[in-house]
Amino acid sequence: MVTRSSYIPLAEHLRQKQVTVITGMRRVGKSTALQYLLGQVKHSNKLYLDCERVEIRVLLNRPDYESIAEELQLRGLDFSKPCVLAMDEIQLVENLPSFIKYIYDTYKVKFIVTGSSSYYMKNRFSESLAGRKRIFEMYPLSFKEFLLFKDTGIRQSDRYKWKPYNKAWYNRCKEYYEEYIQYGGFPEVVLQPNKKDKEELLKDIINSYVELDVKLIADYSASEELYKLVKLLAARAGNKIDYSKLSSVAGTNRQKLSGYIQLQQYTYLIYLIKPFTRNIDKEISQQPKLYFADTGILNALAGLQISSGQLFENSIAAQLSPLGELNYYQKKTGQEIDFIFNNTTAIEVKETAIEQDRQVLLQRASGIGLNEQMLISRFAANSGFDGFVWGGNIF
Repeated sequence: MVTRSSYIPLAEHLRQKQVTVITGMRRVGKSTALQYLLGQVKHSNKLYLDCERVEIRVLLNRPDYESIAEELQLRGLDFSKPCVLAMDEIQLVENLPSFIKYIYDTYKVKFIVTGSSSYYMKNRFSESLAGRKRIFEMYPLSFKEFLLFKDTGIRQSDRYKWKPYNKAWYNRCKEYYEEYIQYGGFPEVVLQPNKKDKEELLKDIINSYVELDVKLIADYSASEELYKLVKLLAARAGNKIDYSKLSSVAGTNRQKLSGYIQLQQYTYLIYLIKPFTRNIDKEISQQPKLYFADTGILNALAGLQISSGQLFENSIAAQLSPLGELNYYQKKTGQEIDFIFNNTTAIEVKETAIEQDRQVLLQRASGIGLNEQMLISRFAANSGFDGFVWGGNIF
């Protein structure tokens, strides 16, 4: 098993009494992380429950919490001693937060749980377990993790992280990075050597997202309507969301459309990037930009509807979003900066960056008081210009 970077803080939290909550999109690696943590528990007084199994949901939905505890003891858990209870996809069990709170307060139980909805985990789940839990979000593989999963033998990637373009590193990894952009960072997709099978896996992930996650979390029955909207959004990746226009194209009223988009954000399918401004009123009046959390999913949905440049910009957005706060900047005249990272760094994304791109970025960044700039490029220019950061260095 490849040890992902997110496992380190998770393993450290095992020593804490608080509930360890792992959340993120379906099939992004939450269950594997949970099993990794169970493997770090040295004693045998531990139990794993998969809430996707109907009999487990029936058990955990019982109103009598002590009867559930008795059933768990029959399954091998000893509540008279410190124990670990691990549960997968807890958002599928409506009353589970109350049960966890009861057991947490009554017995010496360390909970490790996973779920696919940030809204459920951060709101409803948090309300029941205030002060009793810590949430860890998991994302598709970073490019560094991608290289490890591909078993490339490349171990020195950290020396190039966020660093300016390096020809040797670029030549060594550019084909891997192109694959990463094309098929994304879902672990099982990365591990599949055949391109056709990668494409089928991505379709399966999309289908399971619409048919399982969305229906069970939000009780939406209109799968076809939601799928149509997801495809419409994929074709508009990297663009501002015009709710009125999109509502007309989708044939859905604006309120329902807004709810669908919010749902996709809560379930980690998309990112909504707000404009960067010092004026809160101006920020509210401007539209957010939309990006997909994984370029493999985006490619599978949009296909030829998006350009190579759109795909690369989305890849950089997906690489940056787990690392800090991300905004974009646009003046009324139309001049823009692709991303503002952590309110301090102006970032421009180009497929093949040239000197003029750097000069324009410097001018626009200084115009809004940002002294840090970064020009990110997908390819090295034939001109020999190297004043950029290669996309494969962002992790």
